[in-house]
Amino acid sequence: MSKRARGSNKLGLLFGGAVILSVFGYLLWGGIDSNLVYFLTPSELVAKGASAADAPLRLGGEVKPGSVQWNAATLDLRFELTDGGQTVKVQSKGAPPQMFREGQGVVVEGRYSKDGVFQSTNLMVKHSNEYKAPPHGQKPQQIYQQLPRKTEG
Repeated sequence: MSKRARGSNKLGLLFGGAVILSVFGYLLWGGIDSNLVYFLTPSELVAKGASAADAPLRLGGEVKPGSVQWNAATLDLRFELTDGGQTVKVQSKGAPPQMFREGQGVVVEGRYSKDGVFQSTNLMVKHSNEYKAPPHGQKPQQIYQQLPRKTEG
């Protein structure tokens, strides 16, 4: 192999390495940061006030005990989300995840309406990575029956 060919191979390797490092640096420095999705807490959402209305966002907190209202006929779920400081009312359409319950951490995606109710399009339950089977003799479908029913009135 001639000196010119070896020099050309080294130059190509250096150029390829520089391109790979540049792409990796971009992903680390700017690309990942712009693609991370954060959620607001109820206190942060309330502090934003009218500027948060009708903007797509994520809201995270704990389902306030005693606030869950579930209407199985219309698949209407209403509950309050709290961070210990502020509380936000949430309305969600569709059946909740099986692990959904009072006192559970959740993240909801949707829009905060001007009337102060967060209209959720997606409900995600925060949980540990430990699997716990339902108590002996209880089927997962029975968990839905334990959710408080919404009373018409």
